[in-house]
Amino acid sequence: MYLNKNCLGCGEENHSCKIARCSMEHNGIEYCFQCNEYPCEKYEKIDKFDSFISHRNQKSDLEKARQIGIEAYNAEQEEKVEILGTLLAGYNDGRKKTLFCVAVNLLKIHELRAVLGKIENRSDLENLTLKEKALLLLGC
Repeated sequence: MYLNKNCLGCGEENHSCKIARCSMEHNGIEYCFQCNEYPCEKYEKIDKFDSFISHRNQKSDLEKARQIGIEAYNAEQEEKVEILGTLLAGYNDGRKKTLFCVAVNLLKIHELRAVLGKIENRSDLENLTLKEKALLLLGC
């Protein structure tokens, strides 16, 4: 979120955003885990009732950011973006975009690295068609 600015996540002014308003009420903290009241009642059932798959790990992601620090967490997220780019550029047969996006979002970074390691270390990779590469990746 961007305090006192436009939130790029929802595209609305912060005054209508419950998260930004809560942040301002708690001395302008940037991340919920920095609050003395975290985890509060807002997080009791957050992972159980959100309908978006990409929101499934909100609580565990906040805990991870708290544990390893925001810089390390953001670096990990940037690595996930790179992995997604690799998957889409080299293994998407035109039907795997959603699958790759969800997988990168939900899997842990070490799991993604392991999958890429299995695939990219194959000696026959250059001889495979895009469809064969996509199927190979699904088997990992």
